[in-house]
Amino acid sequence: MRASQAGTEQVPTTSRGGPVLMLVLATLGFALNFWAWSLLSPLAPALSRELGLSAFEKSLVVAVPVVVGSLGRIPIGALTDRYGGRRMFPLVSVATIVPVLFLGFAGDTSLAALLVGGFVLGIGGTVFAVGIPFVNAWFPPHRRGLANGIYGVGMGGTAIGALTTVTLVDLWGQPTPFVVTAVCLAVYAVVATLLLRDPPGRTSPGEPLTRRLRTILRMPVTWQASALYAVAFGGYVAFSVYLPAYLETAYALAESDAANRMAGFVVVAVIMRPVGGWLSDRLGPIVVFSVSMAVVAAGAAIQSFTPSLMPLGTVAFLSMAAGLGLGTGAVFALVPLLTPAERVGGVTGVVGAAGGLGGFVPPLVMGAVYGLLGSYTLGLAALSVVAAGMLVFVLTVVRRGVRAHRAAAGTP
Repeated sequence: MRASQAGTEQVPTTSRGGPVLMLVLATLGFALNFWAWSLLSPLAPALSRELGLSAFEKSLVVAVPVVVGSLGRIPIGALTDRYGGRRMFPLVSVATIVPVLFLGFAGDTSLAALLVGGFVLGIGGTVFAVGIPFVNAWFPPHRRGLANGIYGVGMGGTAIGALTTVTLVDLWGQPTPFVVTAVCLAVYAVVATLLLRDPPGRTSPGEPLTRRLRTILRMPVTWQASALYAVAFGGYVAFSVYLPAYLETAYALAESDAANRMAGFVVVAVIMRPVGGWLSDRLGPIVVFSVSMAVVAAGAAIQSFTPSLMPLGTVAFLSMAAGLGLGTGAVFALVPLLTPAERVGGVTGVVGAAGGLGGFVPPLVMGAVYGLLGSYTLGLAALSVVAAGMLVFVLTVVRRGVRAHRAAAGTP
């Protein structure tokens, strides 16, 4: 075992907060920022009708925050290695308040306003790269899969948005969900500033940011985990932002019904993420990720035929949700296994960016495919093929890398 990992086997509890409290606060911050990050998705159908947007323009509105939040994870992850989660969680939360309020009061005036607000709203999506290194440093290696999986439950913030946004707009008007979210972020920033602590013994890397990024980009685990996460988390993000539009178009569901079904998809994926981390601690991330991709490939293949929503379509979607949740939990059990502790934040940033970008492309493809062919069949068939390809990749290239790492470290 590497010395950097051995040094974190026993994490002392301080009088001002221990690992469990830090995990709870980090997960809460993740959920609130992801709630803000996903606010545009439930409103996309209504905004599309009000502004006369095409299918591609509607897809672009929900995809822009995803790509910005994804690319922003690269510098945010490196900055977290340098400054720690205690500073970065409140900073990201406060910065996200600005676009949230802008969208609430001016975002429905034009496509340009939506795109500008959505671009800056991407800040909320960068919070993922803050929490993984922060949580990772508070727990010993044999518990990191579960701890990171529990932190990943914060991605359920998208379900909060799906369940509340349309209802709040219907009750009290367009600005309401944005104001509520902004207030929650402000309260969290204060609480995080007062209670969050970096783990005892944390050291900041002294090398410049650009040099650290170059080193991270040369590590095989960075690119292998990025490919896996682009499919697992990217698939989750794509469904969480595009599923309402898909269900309204393919099955003629009402806006609220589509949003509620999307929330159900998110809840299943969120529950399965810590399960994926827990299973990875016991069975290994290779086994868990392989199972997850097999499930996703089968579910996407079935759904490509647009079966009746009850029961087969629902079963297919919930199976994919479970598979994607398992996969995301497995990836971040793999990262700390193969990455020096002082570089987990940087690697997490790149991997998180790949996952978000994986979620950026499918909504655009689905919108374009439907615009050209009047059917989603080709897009879902492509997902099935990609998932099958990742299954082969993890059983060959990634498995060889894990075996080589264990042989070099002298572990079984």
